[in-house]
Amino acid sequence: MVSAPLTPARRDSESKARLRLWIRLLRVTRLVEGETRERFKTEFNVTLPRFDVMAALYRNPDGMLMSEISRFLLVSNGNVTGIVDRLVSDNFVVRSQRNGDRRTSFVRLTAAGRAAFAKMSAAHEGWIDQLFGGVTAREAEQISAKMRSFRSDWESET
Repeated sequence: MVSAPLTPARRDSESKARLRLWIRLLRVTRLVEGETRERFKTEFNVTLPRFDVMAALYRNPDGMLMSEISRFLLVSNGNVTGIVDRLVSDNFVVRSQRNGDRRTSFVRLTAAGRAAFAKMSAAHEGWIDQLFGGVTAREAEQISAKMRSFRSDWESET
């Protein structure tokens, strides 16, 4: 079956639909992020960036270089330094020099940090489950698959 060529009106309609999708995705992202930020602050007295650093370290139990954390989270080294400083003062992470090189800092979670992250992570999963309660598991998998496909489509062009 041959599809009809796109008319300017149809192309405009598809373009508008994609724009509305982008706006909805952005709005959902902002709403969920805002809600999780507030819950982290209220329930754990922690910021979302601190949770993100702890999550990266939790997935890398042997620790990470500060520059690796920065690349992983797509933030500047300066941002990571401030976050890690606070996590060190809370005894959630330890920082050391790699092979005595003062220019490279290596960071890993402490036992207290691993325990705190486990509690935060469980709460976070529950919050997301609650916030997306109207989405079935099958729908979530389909949306995730489409987003992965979309990402691979446009990433190859850059």
